[in-house]
Amino acid sequence: MTTEAHPRAAKASVPATHRHKTQRHKKASGFWADHGWALTSVAIGLSIWEIISRFLIGNKLFLAAPSQVAVAFVELAGSGELQKHAWVSSLEFFWGYTSACILGVALGLVMASSKIAKQMLDPWVAGLYATPTVALAPLFILWFGIGIFSKIVVVALLVIFPVVINTEAGLRTTSPQLIETVRSFGANRRQIFLKVSLPSALPFIFAGFKLGIGRGLIGVVVAELFGARAGLGQMISQSAETFNMPALFAGVTLLAFAGIAMTSSFSWLERRLIPWRD
Repeated sequence: MTTEAHPRAAKASVPATHRHKTQRHKKASGFWADHGWALTSVAIGLSIWEIISRFLIGNKLFLAAPSQVAVAFVELAGSGELQKHAWVSSLEFFWGYTSACILGVALGLVMASSKIAKQMLDPWVAGLYATPTVALAPLFILWFGIGIFSKIVVVALLVIFPVVINTEAGLRTTSPQLIETVRSFGANRRQIFLKVSLPSALPFIFAGFKLGIGRGLIGVVVAELFGARAGLGQMISQSAETFNMPALFAGVTLLAFAGIAMTSSFSWLERRLIPWRD
């Protein structure tokens, strides 16, 4: 009985192992299909950057190579300096970005649902959106001090207007025929908003969120350049003053990867909440 059990167990285990290998192969193929060209373009760009900085320029005072930036990144992380600056900038970005998104969606909803509110708020939105808020950063630092609150204000003012404009546009582009169809089945105003208008506007709202990421990161850095005790912008400014290009590019690279990661996260969330777009 023992000699017969082993071959049967072996035969049963072969298909299971084969299935696991097939699943892993499918996952790897799916990952490469989704991200292969993006990873390839990044690898090519870093290779060109390395070649130019090493062989054409050859002086890290003018352009640091990716390998030199990686070394500086490890050194800054090992000393704890990078974590300190990144934490301060993260707090400034988080509070400014979150408050701007919440207020921006609320204002966009008000402007889309009320003609009077749109007429009253439209000049302010258009005017302030065109105003170079970055140039006003020194004024905000004078008003609110050199601490974290002045940076939060700069980030919020840069992020809020794309969110307002996209939210209002998304709510206004909801199909009137679809709304009338749902209303004919007895749906009330709340049900129409939750079941029709909001799902229709979600792609626009997410577009505003993603546009706000880049503007928010720029706001953090610019506000810290004008005056800060800590933060990635302050680290970049100090590195520029001492001509430490590897450390400067380490801070810039960290901000770039943060932007890529947050944008990719919103794209993933958008695919989950709006599956009918795929």
